[in-house]
Amino acid sequence: MKWWKIAIPVLLVIALGAASYLLLVGPRMYDQPHVRAFQAHMPPTPEGVVPLVDPVPQVPAAAEARRLASPLQATQANVARGKVYYEYYCVSCHGDKGDGNGPVGESYVPKPADLRSEKVRAYSDGELLRAMLGGVGHEPMLVQIVQPEHHWYLVLYARRLAASPSGSGSAN
Repeated sequence: MKWWKIAIPVLLVIALGAASYLLLVGPRMYDQPHVRAFQAHMPPTPEGVVPLVDPVPQVPAAAEARRLASPLQATQANVARGKVYYEYYCVSCHGDKGDGNGPVGESYVPKPADLRSEKVRAYSDGELLRAMLGGVGHEPMLVQIVQPEHHWYLVLYARRLAASPSGSGSAN
């Protein structure tokens, strides 16, 4: 009798046994480590290395945020520009009026913040910026999505929404 006539069935049984073991007892997805990109702590860049991309901007610390003030004037042009950015980044969750009733925001629990609320009105410009970029519900953090040059325009427009009783944000 040839050796391969015995070896093939033995190898087949071993392979089927291993496959059965992996299917029944093998690793499960809930046993796998899961770290989201924004939760990862990267090691420091070695001395003398130039990164290929700009580092992710950081959300200002709470103490620093209290002292920050918007460098923009509340001109009609700046408010209009802020509205454009608001409609691009924020309207789907916070809604046209800033009341937290956007089409995507309606599915969230808790629902997005009402930008017209007393709590939001009480924020300093820096605290509002901090809440917008890294607050609850902003995951992945908006600091990684919103262009830095758009930050203060969004703060300006959020202030306009909070100031208008209807939440229309109109510049008139």
